[in-house]
Amino acid sequence: MDISDWRRKIDELDVEIVRLISQRAEAARAIGEIKKTADLPVYEPRREQEVFDRVRKANPGPLADAELLHVYERIIDVMRTLQRRDL
Repeated sequence: MDISDWRRKIDELDVEIVRLISQRAEAARAIGEIKKTADLPVYEPRREQEVFDRVRKANPGPLADAELLHVYERIIDVMRTLQRRDL
């Protein structure tokens, strides 16, 4: 594959990543509604640690665990913001 092939592949993957992040956001929004009804906090450090542990375990590389966790920290932060915004 040449560079244009790889870039086309990345473009396709980006569309899929956006679709999956949007699905994750919908799930986070639904959870936020449940938390609001049950008067639960948005920030749940134990749950976030479980997500990080699962992501680390699922990581096949080539990103190091720390690099992938950095991405997930940002995703979770954005999802928390979404939940707070919808309160």
